[in-house]
Amino acid sequence: MDRKPYYEQMNGDGSLDYEKYLNTQRLLTCQSGFDDFVNEDELMFQIVHQSEELWMKLIGYSLLGIIDWMEQRNTNRVITMFRRVHIMQQLMIQHLPVLETMSPHEYQPIRLNLGNGSGQESPGFINLLSLTIPLWDTYKEHYLDHFGKTIEQVYNSEYAHDDCYMVAEALADYDELFQKFRYNHIQLIHRSIGLGAKSLKGRSVELLNRGMAQKMFPELWEIRNQMTDSWGGTYGVVRESIE
Repeated sequence: MDRKPYYEQMNGDGSLDYEKYLNTQRLLTCQSGFDDFVNEDELMFQIVHQSEELWMKLIGYSLLGIIDWMEQRNTNRVITMFRRVHIMQQLMIQHLPVLETMSPHEYQPIRLNLGNGSGQESPGFINLLSLTIPLWDTYKEHYLDHFGKTIEQVYNSEYAHDDCYMVAEALADYDELFQKFRYNHIQLIHRSIGLGAKSLKGRSVELLNRGMAQKMFPELWEIRNQMTDSWGGTYGVVRESIE
């Protein structure tokens, strides 16, 4: 069929208020022209990745707000904003399976079009990584230090399910969902080019596995190890089987 009339109407004409407010003319032409795609999967590839960048921009913006609210110890607002961030992280994870409908063969010409680019250069991803230290430092100063508590006390010896605990768990949820996104991204790479292949940077994509092993807030995960080891020392690491 003749696709041209449908292609022309996809971007709209930019005359309506909705289009003007959302700047759809610019947004819908951020992708390559229909005649410039190397195959029919390239539009999908570009839109999914552009969408991920938009979500990461909003996540980064929201995290800056969370830092401000933590400085005020407005825990209700912190938890609400973290809930928003967690939902966006889940949406980012849910986007990735769309790319699994692309065959490895179809991906190769798209990969060539990337030049030397790779996901490691994502501005959104780099920005989120840069916010790790400010998030933790703000939590430590305005919750732990302010209330004179340690992570051990928050989770174990003085456990009270209080504000310090709730914000810590919101940080842990953020960290966990970030790692889940990394894991799903690795599986997508595995499916597209294989984990033993060299990346566009000439390095094995196994490097991504190392990144996934690094927690954003290691203190929140290490306390769980310490608590379990401590309990195990009390009732025994190896326990009797249930009769």
